[in-house]
Amino acid sequence: MMLQDKIGDKKAFLFDLDGTLVDSMWIWGRIDLEYLGRFHLELPDDLHSHIEGMSFSETARYFKERFSIPDSLDEMKADWNRMAWEKYTREVPLKPGVREFLTHHRKRGVRMAVATSNSRELAEAAIDTHGLKDIFDVIVTGCDVAHGKPFPDVYLEAAARLGVKPSDCLVFEDILAGIQAGRNAGMEVVAVEDAYSRYQAEQKRELADLYIADYRDLLPAAVRRE
Repeated sequence: MMLQDKIGDKKAFLFDLDGTLVDSMWIWGRIDLEYLGRFHLELPDDLHSHIEGMSFSETARYFKERFSIPDSLDEMKADWNRMAWEKYTREVPLKPGVREFLTHHRKRGVRMAVATSNSRELAEAAIDTHGLKDIFDVIVTGCDVAHGKPFPDVYLEAAARLGVKPSDCLVFEDILAGIQAGRNAGMEVVAVEDAYSRYQAEQKRELADLYIADYRDLLPAAVRRE
């Protein structure tokens, strides 16, 4: 049986945030450029390939070590939160079909969690801005667990907090490190199309169980017509 036919049997959906629920990946290239510019540093071409999947804290540690940033890790993370806050509350839209998909499956009683590498502050800001606070049972960040993606920690923690077995969870992800994290957790994974990772589309299709560009494609036909 194909995954698309088994979605209705899953007890919990676990969502990455950036590039998966919200169209926000474009923000971070600008923030990194501005932030490093404060220290008269250029943005390396390979930066994002090195930090992909890292938690907020792991990313701060990487920046501090690679670029010899004089600020503390807490100061760095607070700066990033301040720089991104307005964008997450005013400029970041939901990905296509997200609201309809979440609403439909929440009514069915599916448990929902956000499992993100981003900060809790920005995750909550994005969810609150779009009126989705009541949709999600828990929010787990990479800072809540020992290792960021592609390690399975954040997804296993989300499943544990929901009280659902990993095999009964379905992960939604947009980057390869996240897809691998879901698979490492023993979960099936839906890859979500995103402009930031479009160059990895074929790899995402190969690694994930299903690839989508619009969440409405996963809804029953009768629901899509409503």
